[in-house]
Amino acid sequence: MIGNWGRPVDRAVRAVRGQSAPVTYGLIALCCLVFVIGPGSGLSPAYGTGDELLSAQRAYFERWGVVPVELFEGAPRAAVTPATALFVHGSWLHLLGNMLFLYVFGAMAEERMGHFAFALFYLGCGYLALFGYAAAHSDSAQTLVGASGAISAVLGAFLYLFPKARVTSLFPFLFFLPLRFPAWVVLPFWVSLQWMAASRATQGPAVAYLAHLLGFSAGFLYAWVRYGRTAAALSRGTQQPTAAPPRAGPPAEKTPGREAE
Repeated sequence: MIGNWGRPVDRAVRAVRGQSAPVTYGLIALCCLVFVIGPGSGLSPAYGTGDELLSAQRAYFERWGVVPVELFEGAPRAAVTPATALFVHGSWLHLLGNMLFLYVFGAMAEERMGHFAFALFYLGCGYLALFGYAAAHSDSAQTLVGASGAISAVLGAFLYLFPKARVTSLFPFLFFLPLRFPAWVVLPFWVSLQWMAASRATQGPAVAYLAHLLGFSAGFLYAWVRYGRTAAALSRGTQQPTAAPPRAGPPAEKTPGREAE
């Protein structure tokens, strides 16, 4: 997923490959483990089948996901759900799509920020994204789960840190042709799609587009404040390595009884 684009970029690629990304890979492993052993995967016989499984899934998501109306009632347990919900996913597609984007963009962002700082960045921005969404829908009783808010923050930081990285994307209106564009073209285009989708939602969107926008904005602003001068110098000096996600933004879907972000 990282290409060779001349000598300066080749040196940057080797530098990135020479660094491990334990936080990124640990987050991926933890999310996958939580999903596999939970009722969402449908693999554990302990949760039963049919209606029994659906009931177990609803109870699981309500326990570990964000329920906006409960979050602002002041319950101590609810206050931690914007963090726990980051590790809960509603379906295989939801999980695999998010983990793919975290794998592609997270390793380079972690290498740039440092392991500990990246971990705090991921958890903090993810928490803010879910909390912000809950504040905007404070009367909603639907459960919100998923890491897309945190991963959107990684995308925002990536855009600022590596604006010249060439991203391979599949656009439906171009017959899903794989096309390569700089990150500064692809990621703002994705943000505009999220904004349009969020602005058209009326009674709480089926997909938490607002959480995506909040996460992306938080990630971009963090990178701008923390790495402003150094990132600008690097951008002027060399072109950045290539990242190749399959499309222009992390997926999110809704399953019965909850919202997935």
